[in-house]
Amino acid sequence: MLTEERYQLILQLLNDRNAVTVAELSALLHISESTIRRDLNALAEMGKLNKVFGGATALTQSSGIFETDVANRALTMSEEKTAIARYAATLIHDDDFVYIDAGTTTSRLIDFIENRRATYVTNGIIHGQKLIQKRLNAHIIGGKLKPLTEAVIGNYAVRSIAGLNFTKAFMGTNGIDLNAGFTTPDIEEAGIKETAVQSSYMTFVLADHTKFRKVCAATFAPLKVGCIITDTCPDNKYSEKTIVKEVKK
Repeated sequence: MLTEERYQLILQLLNDRNAVTVAELSALLHISESTIRRDLNALAEMGKLNKVFGGATALTQSSGIFETDVANRALTMSEEKTAIARYAATLIHDDDFVYIDAGTTTSRLIDFIENRRATYVTNGIIHGQKLIQKRLNAHIIGGKLKPLTEAVIGNYAVRSIAGLNFTKAFMGTNGIDLNAGFTTPDIEEAGIKETAVQSSYMTFVLADHTKFRKVCAATFAPLKVGCIITDTCPDNKYSEKTIVKEVKK
């Protein structure tokens, strides 16, 4: 087996498991432990993994306050987002009082909503337009407009939903991490997300697999408070922290 092939297989296994030992890699790849150690050292020097005693762990990506605009995000993981949104729409029942967070996956959720007996509240500008186009019973939160994400944020927005009691909240997220929880780059946006989660009886976080192992500037909720709806979960450890539902394209 060529060196580059070994590297690729090691990184693939690490991505699936989040952590691997030298002994595990040696048995799975049928390669000596000394070769595996050299490979892990080389990959660590390349910045591809974290080398730890007896093995390696996957990198946690920290994106800080960086975020892309809605137009760019809408084009990524399109099929995965559609599958997630289609399933999430089936969770809305008669007389539900639903909060729909701003975001590209939550926006796609509205395309599949069929329940006209529920009431919907959103802080997404495009979301509000889509809800009224479908002639659903909808409300939009007032507050500061954020052009990059086309969301309503700020103190007034937080106060607007603080006294509401949602039966279900469908949230977007920029990052999901075992320790940091659900994170977003914008502190003000984190404030309204946190309030929506706290005001909801049940919370569903809609996120494709690229959001895992990413940490942004602000945590808006720990993993335990939200059921994750995703296409693929990269590590069983997330299921130990909360409910994870995988849906297929």
